[in-house]
Amino acid sequence: MLLGGHPVDAGRRKDRNLRHARSFARGVWQGSRIAPGRGADIRPGRGCGTISQDGHHDAGDEKARLAALERYGILDTPAEEGFDDVVHLASLLCDTSVALVSFVAGDRQWFKARVGFDPCETPLDQSVCAHALRRPGLLVIPDLREDERTCGNALVTGSPYIRFYAGARLETPDGQALGTLCVIDGTPRPEGLSPAQAEGLERLARQVMAQMELRRISTARERMASEAEEAARRHRQILDGATDYAIITTDLGGLVTEWNAGAVNILGWSTAEMHGRSAEVIFTEEDRAEGIPEREMAAARVKGAGNDERWHLRKDGSRFYARGEMMPLFEANERHVGYLKILRDRTEQRTAEEAAAETKRALAISEERLRLAVRAAGVGIFDYDPVADTLTWDDRVRELFGVGADEEVSYADTFLPALHPDDREPTDRAVRAAFDGDAPEPVIIEYRIHDLHTGEEKWLAARGQAVFRDGKPARFVGTVRDVTTRKRAGLAVRAAEERYRLVTQATNDAIWDWDLVSNHVLWNEALHTTYGYDLSTAEPTGEWWLDHVHPDDRVRVEDDIRATIIGTDTEWSHDYRFRRSDGTYADVFDRGFMVRGPRGEPLRMIGAMLDLTERKRDERRLRALNAMLEERVEESTRERDRIWGASQDLMCVIDTRGVFRAVSPAAMRILGWQPEEMVGATVFDFIHPDDLRPTDGALHLAAEQDLPVFENRYRHKNGDYRWLSWVATPVGDVIYATGRHISAEKAQAEALSQAEEALRQSQKMEAVGQLTGGIAHDFNNLLTGISGSLELLQTRISQGRISEVDKYVNAAQGASRRAAALTHRLLAFSRRQTLDPKPTDVNRLIAGMEELIRRTIGPEIALEVVGTPALWSALVDPSQLENVLLNLCINARDAMPDGGRITIETANKWIDRHVGGARDLEPGQYLSLCVTDTGTGMTPEIAAKVFEPFFTTKPIGQGTGLGLSMIHGFVRQSGGQVRIYSEVGVGTTMCVYLPRHYGPTDVSDPMPDVTSAPRAIQGQTVLVVDDEPTVRMLVTEVLEGLGYTAIEAGDGAAGLTVLRSDARIDLVVTDVGLPGGMNGRQMADAGRILRPGLKVMFITGYAENSVVGNGHLEPGMAVLTKPFAMDELASRVRELIIVA
Repeated sequence: MLLGGHPVDAGRRKDRNLRHARSFARGVWQGSRIAPGRGADIRPGRGCGTISQDGHHDAGDEKARLAALERYGILDTPAEEGFDDVVHLASLLCDTSVALVSFVAGDRQWFKARVGFDPCETPLDQSVCAHALRRPGLLVIPDLREDERTCGNALVTGSPYIRFYAGARLETPDGQALGTLCVIDGTPRPEGLSPAQAEGLERLARQVMAQMELRRISTARERMASEAEEAARRHRQILDGATDYAIITTDLGGLVTEWNAGAVNILGWSTAEMHGRSAEVIFTEEDRAEGIPEREMAAARVKGAGNDERWHLRKDGSRFYARGEMMPLFEANERHVGYLKILRDRTEQRTAEEAAAETKRALAISEERLRLAVRAAGVGIFDYDPVADTLTWDDRVRELFGVGADEEVSYADTFLPALHPDDREPTDRAVRAAFDGDAPEPVIIEYRIHDLHTGEEKWLAARGQAVFRDGKPARFVGTVRDVTTRKRAGLAVRAAEERYRLVTQATNDAIWDWDLVSNHVLWNEALHTTYGYDLSTAEPTGEWWLDHVHPDDRVRVEDDIRATIIGTDTEWSHDYRFRRSDGTYADVFDRGFMVRGPRGEPLRMIGAMLDLTERKRDERRLRALNAMLEERVEESTRERDRIWGASQDLMCVIDTRGVFRAVSPAAMRILGWQPEEMVGATVFDFIHPDDLRPTDGALHLAAEQDLPVFENRYRHKNGDYRWLSWVATPVGDVIYATGRHISAEKAQAEALSQAEEALRQSQKMEAVGQLTGGIAHDFNNLLTGISGSLELLQTRISQGRISEVDKYVNAAQGASRRAAALTHRLLAFSRRQTLDPKPTDVNRLIAGMEELIRRTIGPEIALEVVGTPALWSALVDPSQLENVLLNLCINARDAMPDGGRITIETANKWIDRHVGGARDLEPGQYLSLCVTDTGTGMTPEIAAKVFEPFFTTKPIGQGTGLGLSMIHGFVRQSGGQVRIYSEVGVGTTMCVYLPRHYGPTDVSDPMPDVTSAPRAIQGQTVLVVDDEPTVRMLVTEVLEGLGYTAIEAGDGAAGLTVLRSDARIDLVVTDVGLPGGMNGRQMADAGRILRPGLKVMFITGYAENSVVGNGHLEPGMAVLTKPFAMDELASRVRELIIVA
């Protein structure tokens, strides 16, 4: 039995955390009690593959949130018992193996307390808690694998394969979300959390924030106490110097006669300002109104002293809390001549006392919240001492067992007798087993009891943990909760399933049960008896059923049932023809009912298929007879009514003000409105707000002349909007209009556009994958050249052979430049981007790609480039043309498995009308780019299909069939054409024809000249921040060689410390990726707050637009990518510094 408990000391908690972590790592999730399902959320959520309307924080909100987190000083602090107790309670409350107090920082997710999870932090891209910060409330994701936000998370797709998540936000009093108190499990939970668990989790989250507030207040109090102590020490020194006390003397009327330096220091008025002035000015307006100054002087006269402790005023109007004493002044003859007042500032002490009182109040509130959280969860706590044989139950456990508050309880005499006889022995065995070994797993068990007071049978779920001291069992503590309702519901479900089984056996209808999540269909025996199919061989899927629907009925049946599934309807029915096993068709009426999840997501559909063949045959005979009779009666009106009533398009008559005079029945199908509901209303009652003005213009035009095709959106009766394409003509004072429903076409066009962009990027990345082998080989060669040259350089210098140094320096520099060019080319090639046509020199583009192509095709294939001099330019997207060239060369390589030759050739072409007609080109001037191989070649039949999407002759897994299709689409989009010439056994030539561009081509910017970098002006200083000492040393050497003063820092925090100092800084040169939680961009932004207009140059080894604010740089900022030449660095530094 799992009984109620007491707090666990730190050592036992550490052991329990270790056991949870080990269990988590090997995928053993204790306490899972749910079946898998799709994603769910207390807030509106979604599953994988749906479109979310989630909000997001802007940069300002995120900055404020991170600042709030920083104020608490919680990150990277040691474990604290209060937080550990909360995560253990959350784990027990929600019956999960993992519970975390998680804080989402700017660069990671850090856990203050954790149970069942070993790492103390994870990267942000693995953070589920970050989603909980986006809006208030409890976030529950029943299945992380099915939710779009988390289905790609590495912790979901890989070890430890988490599946369920629930997180309550940790919010500051002003609403800033710092993180979550979350529970996690390895099994999905379609039902999420019970209301009691959800409320308990949120209460515990507030408890965490209360502890953090207490922690912050305590820290502040300690700081203020320390400051007060220091102030007291300083005040003693000041008192010794007669400046810490305000010493004031007045005459009998209260006019100031003396005003010491302490009074000047404390009150702000100078001695000259206060001499002869009333001392009442230092009292507050309220005290003066109550006559406090007069009462003090009266007390001094009568009692010899007047003491007060109250708020006083300074010259600037601010208030301070002071303790004061007033005494009468006497001359030698004891004549009363005035008063002496001494004041001491006690504002800091007063603030500290108020803070201490606030801390005490907050602690009381925190304890009350913890008590309420446990009560709200309905959880009881037990504590069993096997040595002393004592058992302790809290009030909830006593209530569950029917035991009074004052009754004695024990394991043998109370707990065991209360157990159901069938559960007594296994439960006792489970408890005894908990004491085997020195680090057992938690005991999780369910059992029945009989209430000792009423005799009522109950189901309880218990969870307990053995505690050991010196290797011996000392305690067994845990929680217990009532699960009677859940157990009874499970029994009811099993009974219902048995009744369903009996019903399906007793009917001739083909009853089916379709699991929409797994696409698994169950049929009863009627599928065999009525339609002839063997249940053991019929494929249990929705596709099998649909394949047996008559071809003429299949589309409408599929469309109808799919609309029901993805919509909100709960019932579906349809008439159609179903193929029997002998090939004949039966007329059936099929009806199904939807089973949906808590968010309306489709889970199952259950229905029955009734054979109506005989009835349908009789109905067809009757309809034929009725049709013959009605044909004779309605012959005169049929043609007119057919056009109006049967049209799939919306037909209407409106006046020039837009009022509907008549509406065809298609309105109901397209817009959900009955025609009579629309008649009398205006078109503007249905138009989308964004389309009102264009529609008004179209109405005025249609009143005067035929309206060309016009599109707008009409509101459906369910609130959605549908796209309609209108044509109209005026006749007299009315307008006849026809609207075609084009919502599907609009959606298809948008989906097609997105698919084309995705396919284009997919093809590019497929090409990038082809490069990796050759690139790795090249980089090894380049690194060998660099390292070898440096070693020989060191050797020759040590030998004194200085004359040979230049040779090795030039070799190392050449290898490094080739490596830099290769990385820049790869980054530029793999970057995803939209088409950006530019005037392009194709010969130059081929020259830039030649080295990359050679590495891709391998050494066994020879490459020859034949570029026509004075080649015309073309207006194309250079990166896409590079992709075209590389894919053509890869295809050519694949056609020559035993080696061969690839020839790349360019030429200027004049295309006349005859040649243009043969090549599907307009007559004119073109340039051609041809790739020829000596491979296997293709037959005419295959060559005719190569540009079709997904057509490929390569083995499965070696090609997508999209490459040539994407090339053809890009070239046609650029105004050109692709032609193939191939002969089996000889080879293939692929020619791309692009229209000539008559403007100038783009020319790359020249590299900076090293001689153009002037020396620094005296005193100019550069701060160099890089975590790599070698890079930092080289940059510093170059700068100091040019006369700059260089200051070095190894990370962002050190760099920011320099920027906070008074040192002169003309420019910051910083790496983007820095350790310590602050990257280069963050340091630069913080530095610009301290030093507005600060010049910054980022140096990085990544692509320029992917690391520094997505390429958005403020004025006075620049980027230099690694590796770079030192002379280029010098020139860029000088350029930035001299910019006004």
